[in-house]
Amino acid sequence: MSSAPAAPPIVAVVGATAAGKTGLSLDLAERLGGEIVNTDAMQVYRGMDIGTAKVPASERRGVPHHLLDLLDVTEPLTVAEFQGWARTEVAEIRDRGRTPVLVGGSALYTRAVLDRFEFPGTDPDVRRALEAELADVGPAEMHRRLAESDPEAAARILPDNGRRIVRALEVVTITGRPFTASLPEHVYADPRSVQIGLDIDRPTLDSRIGARVRQMYDDGLVDEVRRLVDLGLDRGRTARTAIGYREVSAYLRGELTLHEAIEQTTRATRRFSRRQDSWFRKDPRVVWVRWDDPACVDRAIEVIESANRVASGARN
Repeated sequence: MSSAPAAPPIVAVVGATAAGKTGLSLDLAERLGGEIVNTDAMQVYRGMDIGTAKVPASERRGVPHHLLDLLDVTEPLTVAEFQGWARTEVAEIRDRGRTPVLVGGSALYTRAVLDRFEFPGTDPDVRRALEAELADVGPAEMHRRLAESDPEAAARILPDNGRRIVRALEVVTITGRPFTASLPEHVYADPRSVQIGLDIDRPTLDSRIGARVRQMYDDGLVDEVRRLVDLGLDRGRTARTAIGYREVSAYLRGELTLHEAIEQTTRATRRFSRRQDSWFRKDPRVVWVRWDDPACVDRAIEVIESANRVASGARN
């Protein structure tokens, strides 16, 4: 009696923002008979298109895309909630005999889908108290508090990311343990998972980020944010924290000049890209391919096929 055919692999394209993940993910989806699963927290929001580098429908090469444009900007999003959605999509894609290709800039969201990851609970009273304190003293002071109780978490979270700082402090308060103790280990939930990382040198990446940010502003980011502010962006606990959107919001309030908003967006994106790279470099399972290698796609396919052979051997 023959065994059931092996499920298709789960492929994740990872690396820093502006490294070329979108193009590689589309190439792999075409070669593997795959479908794209977004793992960028901000691309989940309707109307957040230019500032998140969301691929327009006309440029998706006919490849189905999932987990885009699900929420209004006023609605919150948690990693735990996203994990459930993404794992459902991945299972359904594989049930159709197709390959899910995960791609997005939110490293924790990717890990939440791929790895054995159980989330600590939440306490509404603790959360409300911390959010009130955040509003009172600001993210920098809250980040200083987090650094005292969990230095590793503080090193991973940007000092201006109030939402994540509050979540980390909430976990510390509820569990009495560091927030980092709840992060996933490097163990895949499904052994047929493969991570392909795009390797790019820092000077080139910084230049690409600068060009991307300028292009976003040229393409109408200010008008996009103005529309979203009218729809309640400033009330959105998650969406309002997005890089680019918060800087343009400050410009629209008269707190920054346009030049300052562009410069701050560029600096924030470069800082974020460094943290992305650091996060993925610590994962020994990521196989890195050069972003500018003409054989980049072929190399990635070889890695995926090799990993599948190994997983098949273990399964048998």
